[in-house]
Amino acid sequence: MDPEKHAAQQHEFERDSPKNSSPEGSEPELVWTEEEETIIRRKIDWHTVPLVTVLYMLTFLDRINIGNARIQGLGDELKLNENYRFNWALSIFYIVYLLVEVPSNMILKKVGARFFLPLLVCAFGLVSVFTAFVTNFEGLMAARAFLGVFEGGAMPGMAFFLSCFYKRNELLFRIGIYVSAASIAGAFGGLLAAGLAQIPPWGLASMRIHTWRNIFFFEGIVTVIIGGLAPIWMPTTPATAYFLNDRQRRIAAERLIRESRSNPDGAVTWKHVKRGITCIHTYTCALGFFLINITVQGLSVFMPTILAANGWTATKAQLYSVPPYVCACVVAIAIAYASDKTKQRGIWLAAFSLLAIAGFGIMRWSEDANVRYAGIFLVTIGAFPGGPGFLSWAINNSGGPSVRAVTSAWVVSLGTAGGIVSTWTYIQPDSPKYHNGHTINFVGQIAVFFLSIFGILYCARENRLRAAGKRDHRLEGLSEREQDELGYRHPRFHYWT
Repeated sequence: MDPEKHAAQQHEFERDSPKNSSPEGSEPELVWTEEEETIIRRKIDWHTVPLVTVLYMLTFLDRINIGNARIQGLGDELKLNENYRFNWALSIFYIVYLLVEVPSNMILKKVGARFFLPLLVCAFGLVSVFTAFVTNFEGLMAARAFLGVFEGGAMPGMAFFLSCFYKRNELLFRIGIYVSAASIAGAFGGLLAAGLAQIPPWGLASMRIHTWRNIFFFEGIVTVIIGGLAPIWMPTTPATAYFLNDRQRRIAAERLIRESRSNPDGAVTWKHVKRGITCIHTYTCALGFFLINITVQGLSVFMPTILAANGWTATKAQLYSVPPYVCACVVAIAIAYASDKTKQRGIWLAAFSLLAIAGFGIMRWSEDANVRYAGIFLVTIGAFPGGPGFLSWAINNSGGPSVRAVTSAWVVSLGTAGGIVSTWTYIQPDSPKYHNGHTINFVGQIAVFFLSIFGILYCARENRLRAAGKRDHRLEGLSEREQDELGYRHPRFHYWT
């Protein structure tokens, strides 16, 4: 390696550190090269992102398989097409889900992710298995409520877990990969449902497992097995990562401390909760996530129903649900990568919301089934990148690990209310064209566009005020430690637009 280049890289890291010298007798200031950091980041990638992606895919699969099961006999056998029963079964999940997100993330911050997240995965996998044995609407409601209890902490927990290992300009690409598992789950869901429903009836004479029951049973079993094995591979923190040597652990932890200027091991206090839930930008992202969820969650559970309403058979509808999800997955990952490289969030969210607007316009006003199917592609490509986009935007602009833990859970909690709304966008009396549902989502995606523009303008204005010294008064009378604890309110904290 060129010695001058090596020295320049070391100087860059020394310049970014809080101090470049250490008191006599203390440990020397830690300095590292860009190549070392790249190697560490790649090791972290290999031991976090694939595992979290698989776990979230299982989370989403167990959440949306009720939509696949509906057209395979669940709706008729449990009489879910009467009195909005199917919509209530969807709503109870999101209501419970919303209530447990923030408390779950606070527990996660205290006990660590290595065992807590896999425990949640195993628990909702068991709930899915038990759903295969429900015999009435009341039993299904109970199962969906318990599913919400255990799934409620999964998504914000996984986002926070990743934020503990990556810097701000590295985060969205990783979150984008794991949240794209929702698209993978949608694609696999259709394929698995089509295949599992063909398994001949089996089980005890008093409880035969068949068609839709196979979907819940086998998908739940796979979830429990993978969740049980997850702690073997999952690390806890950068400072204790088993796959790094001592120097690499120090670098992995120190690079995050220097960026956030805070202790990653500090406990979540009321001060952090207050700071996380009183930020204007947090609510901008939460509202955007709310609107995105109306589309993503609604489409995920209702797509088989919408496709079947075109006159296609259940198997054909299941298989036709696969290609839009595959396209959404590829595009979501590509946009996440581009957003991290450009260090921009809002412009990508605004641009792709235009595709979703066009897609819902086609689905709402076109009379041709094949053209409406093309509209679904535009919707999934345009809307699915929005979830990780808004979530990572909020996390990027939340200073300090404790505040990030609250922010990630708070954004997902408020966004989950969009999931509740989504369960009532497509109702049986509105079939087969579902004009009302398409109109609600059409208007929602227009709102996403303008909300993204507002987020860009707000963050840009804050950056200008800080550059002009208009926020320096926040440092008056504070010690160095108290200044570091200001997080995103620190005059030197730069918002991502």
